[in-house]
Amino acid sequence: MYDIAAIRQEFPILSQEVYGKPLVYLDNAATTQKPRCVLEAIERAYTSANANVHRGVHYLSQIATEHHEAARRRVADFVGAPSAEGLIFTRGTTEAINLVAYCVGERYIQPGDEILVSTMEHHANIVPWQLMCARRGAELRVVPLTPEGELDMEAYRALLSERTRLVALAHVSNVLGTVNPVAECVRLAHEAGALVLLDGAQAVAHTSVDVAALGADFYAFSAHKVYGPTGIGALYGRPELLDELPPYMGGGEMIERVSWERTTYNVLPFKFEAGTPDYVGSTAFAAALDFVTALGLDEIAAHEEELLHYATERLRAEFDDSYILGTAREKGGILSFGIGQIHPFDLGTLLDRLGIAIRTGHHCAEPLLRSMGHEAVARASFALYNTREEVDRFFEALHRVVPMLR
Repeated sequence: MYDIAAIRQEFPILSQEVYGKPLVYLDNAATTQKPRCVLEAIERAYTSANANVHRGVHYLSQIATEHHEAARRRVADFVGAPSAEGLIFTRGTTEAINLVAYCVGERYIQPGDEILVSTMEHHANIVPWQLMCARRGAELRVVPLTPEGELDMEAYRALLSERTRLVALAHVSNVLGTVNPVAECVRLAHEAGALVLLDGAQAVAHTSVDVAALGADFYAFSAHKVYGPTGIGALYGRPELLDELPPYMGGGEMIERVSWERTTYNVLPFKFEAGTPDYVGSTAFAAALDFVTALGLDEIAAHEEELLHYATERLRAEFDDSYILGTAREKGGILSFGIGQIHPFDLGTLLDRLGIAIRTGHHCAEPLLRSMGHEAVARASFALYNTREEVDRFFEALHRVVPMLR
């Protein structure tokens, strides 16, 4: 049984008030709140095992190293990685994508090569490729969408060619909520001889991910999107590929030997982890994954889908001039919307005064919004702790503020 009352008790922040109103937090696509087990893992790490990892022979360093590497194995297992050597800790999805863009660019990309992305990408899966294309003389190609906000698969197939070196796609769109057919996209890209990076930031908290089954060459994701701490994420890469790539950053930990004449590099995954890692964040990351696993990703997804359906139907029924961005057949718990000519910023500001936290703006996806005729939209995004009653409060607040803004 999905005990929502018990689940909410695990998130202390949800009990607070905002401007004298109970908090309704519907900005989960931006970041999720943290359960007690994650907060306790952070405190426990700092109070009982705080020492730099890998290089120390003393007790605390040994314990911290054991915890950090156990966390790596847990994160790798969560996404179905065949082994932990391909699991690189990063600062988040953005750094993970930049790592791939730089290293793949240095190793594989030549003038005239093409990188393929989709219209729905987050800026973090656009700008690194633009930088790499400018540096290497490659070209960025963009896959269009259908009117429903789905990937245009016919166009995707047509854009794949012998010049395509890498495809970078969102697993789930942070604006449209669209769940892309990534296994099919990977298969087609591989048939064309291209590598594939999947941006899993919006996927890992809502659906089971198996990178081996997907066949992805690289898979990037962040802890803070899946109830873990900020400032840490992960990149899975096929070890045989990572072995061929040059390092992303230089410094301690990523080296084997250093001399004035030359430096040789450490084995995977440490070759890509220069400097002191976030060994506290990694253990808290693992605690977050244990938390969602115990609840069950299928149960979480079903709960969020029910909330999305309920909110979508209410929006359509109760506001005749409302519009929704993204009506894909398979969709995550994201509702991007607008009402008439009301500016999303005004809507979000007044909702905030009633305790309702939503996101407004371009959501780091300006090309997508402009392709759909918008500069900004409002976004309500759902998580495992949200309730039907909170959706009701959201609509009560909408009915109160919308007449003021018309």
